[in-house]
Amino acid sequence: MPQKRPENYRVVKPGEPHPQGWNVPPVNDLRSAIALLKTLPGQYIETDREVDPIAELAGVYRYVGAGGTVMRPTQTGPAMTFNTIKGFPDSRVLVGMMASRERVSALLGAPVRELGIQMAEARKNVTPPVMVKPQDAPCQEVVYRADDEGFDLRKILPAPTNTTEDAGPYFCLGLVLGSDPDNQDNTDVTIHRLCVQSKDELSIFFAPGRHIDAFRQKAEAAGKPLAVSINMGLDPAIYIGAEFEAPVTPFGFNELCVAGGLRGQPVELVDCLTVKQRAIARAEIVIEGEILPHTRVAEDQNSGTGKAMPEFPGYTGEANPSLPVIKVKAITTRKQPVLQTLVGPGEEHVSLAGIPTEASIHIQCNDALPGLVKNVYAHSAGGGKFLAVLQVAKRNAGDDGMTRQAALIALAVYRELKNVILVDEDVDLFDTDDVLWAMQTRFIGDSDTIFVPGIAGHVLDPSQAPFYDPRITAKGTTTKTIFDCTVPYHLKEHFVRARFKEVDPSLWVPSLFNKNAS
Repeated sequence: MPQKRPENYRVVKPGEPHPQGWNVPPVNDLRSAIALLKTLPGQYIETDREVDPIAELAGVYRYVGAGGTVMRPTQTGPAMTFNTIKGFPDSRVLVGMMASRERVSALLGAPVRELGIQMAEARKNVTPPVMVKPQDAPCQEVVYRADDEGFDLRKILPAPTNTTEDAGPYFCLGLVLGSDPDNQDNTDVTIHRLCVQSKDELSIFFAPGRHIDAFRQKAEAAGKPLAVSINMGLDPAIYIGAEFEAPVTPFGFNELCVAGGLRGQPVELVDCLTVKQRAIARAEIVIEGEILPHTRVAEDQNSGTGKAMPEFPGYTGEANPSLPVIKVKAITTRKQPVLQTLVGPGEEHVSLAGIPTEASIHIQCNDALPGLVKNVYAHSAGGGKFLAVLQVAKRNAGDDGMTRQAALIALAVYRELKNVILVDEDVDLFDTDDVLWAMQTRFIGDSDTIFVPGIAGHVLDPSQAPFYDPRITAKGTTTKTIFDCTVPYHLKEHFVRARFKEVDPSLWVPSLFNKNAS
């Protein structure tokens, strides 16, 4: 399958060593990922106690490991499988697979603080997907066709709700695969909000600028449906790789190539059974369907709550009054499938969105300003999207201005980014207290703050709306801000942190220190 190639692109053949030498674990689907987590203390738990997928499941995991922007009390904890789902005796639900950087590190094989760098390398060194035969596709072991008597997706799959006021049950980790109506090889994969509306219909929400929505609009203009597959229960590398956005992955670039680059092995695809589209062969669950032209529904048409679901900024979004509809044609699954979901504003979203954000900024800054930006952290407080911390190492007086240029590049490369904090190389960008320390001692508000007003941001930020600020003319517009918390180059010798003697603390307190920790 030919793929559109961005600049600095190299195809890595299966089995080649990873360019950075990371030890990629033997994971190629959700089940092998779970098997790996079972070997790691504190990273995975199961329960056989019955749980209701309607609000209760998310309510439990909120305390266990949701983290992120979830209202406190919450924490970053283990991934959790619920083995007994009320009303669904043959189903299991997994939540939190990627809800910690430590877990993602184990699943992808890069150190915790280098995950964004690993993602950047995987975008530059990709492995395109390959097709397999139906007999080699576990996702088609069990088949439910929409024209079968009694077909009802609401009885087949335990779609959860996060809260009691959700518009309806949602598939929160449904990776939608769609193609250009005029070129089947021009393919995109992205995660979208999918609300169950009837026995064979889902609504789909597109944030502005999504490539599959462009495919949908093109098909709709021709009066035709757009064939898609919704893939759930996947290798974490597929989910995270799919979160890259333009311009790092340009229109028509298949992000499954990035997942292949992360693994050094191609993602396997199989032809769908009922629509002209492909599905991820090792998925736990695939929904085959078509996005109907000129058909819209209110997201909360069945509940009337006026709410959608908890969004990544930490608030419950308003129900959309008019969303496109997916007509389901079939559901295929593995035997005893695991439905994978997430808690909307939790740390799992931070990993999914944030690590590709870090990679995107790292790629563009390195191309434009080689050697200046050492690392990037897409902070949990912004859901992996709104807030980035850039760590720089100034080499001369000219880098004072280049540092701020790096922040502008970050804002340009990732449209949904709202605030950038710049710190020096002696500040731990992953330690919020250290970043705030830099802001208190290396920052003056009126000289070290840069405002960029009237810029497109993200429609799910409630402050980016006219009701919040009358100067805003359209939802999803904001003022973006750069906080330069770095020391001017000529003053660096005056801002040297207290230097302690280097020792090995494990000699005194071995129980608290692990030399092999990332």
